[in-house]
Amino acid sequence: MMDVVVWFFLLGMLARLVKSDLALPGVLYETLSIYLLLAIGLKGGVELSKQSLDAVIPQMLFCLALGLMIPLLLYPLLRRLVGLNGFDAASVAAHYGSVSVVTFAVASAYLTHRDIAYESHAALWVALLEAPGIVAGIALARWTEKKPSGQVVEKGARAGFAWSELAHDVFFGKSVFLLVGGLVIGTLMGEAGTAPIAPLFTVLFKGVLALFLLELGLVAGGRLGELKRYGVKLIVFALLAPMGLALLGALGGKALGLSTGGIAIMAALAASASYIAAPTAMRIAVPQANAALSITAALGVTFPFNVLLGIPLYLKLAQVLS
Repeated sequence: MMDVVVWFFLLGMLARLVKSDLALPGVLYETLSIYLLLAIGLKGGVELSKQSLDAVIPQMLFCLALGLMIPLLLYPLLRRLVGLNGFDAASVAAHYGSVSVVTFAVASAYLTHRDIAYESHAALWVALLEAPGIVAGIALARWTEKKPSGQVVEKGARAGFAWSELAHDVFFGKSVFLLVGGLVIGTLMGEAGTAPIAPLFTVLFKGVLALFLLELGLVAGGRLGELKRYGVKLIVFALLAPMGLALLGALGGKALGLSTGGIAIMAALAASASYIAAPTAMRIAVPQANAALSITAALGVTFPFNVLLGIPLYLKLAQVLS
């Protein structure tokens, strides 16, 4: 049985496919995204305050390594098998190296619905996975720009890129800033300190997530027509890459000694693709890349696949491994 929030996503897709005039106000969408980021960060921070730092350091290091590794693995596949140019391949790889906060929210709701426990500080993994993939993707784009001799390979390359500008956008952009901010507040205040605001950020969480998925369903449904323009190879990549990356995340979770639910969450995070932080950062850092290509693959194919089919598959994989 599907979690109720997934039905809201399907409702949004259906509304777009039948050309309904349903639309959520832009201000409401921004408000919902801010709420979700803060709620996830606060919950993870409260639970992190109960953990020993020594116990979570290996998990933190794995998340950082995973975020850097995924773009390096996907870049040659996107170049050779999908046929993308260097800038587009680097951009798509960065989106998949980063993480989808909403996929994490849906995966955690799915496990909670089935009374399957997972590491309560898992939001920390989300925060750590946001930035490394973006940085790795930009490094790949910079490598694409120049030959060993220093000559430009592809037109449109921009010399003298300001890495400080990128660092500011990645680490102080809305998604990372709110998620890390919530983690810090939750860690410092603990369960007792955050008790006065707990009803707002816990009881209402799933209802807000349902509304957010309704909006994402509208967005994803509107991008289905663009898939024809980008070809079968990109669609196949966007369907197969999550499964391969989920296996990588699940094996890492198993090696770290995570619970069954924790392995499933790590697999879902590895399989997810960013459509909030990565598009903003890559638009600044790699303007030569086709932004629609990355967002269509991440939000038009991979996100629906993960929400509808992937997360249950990742749980079964976790159960087999554990």
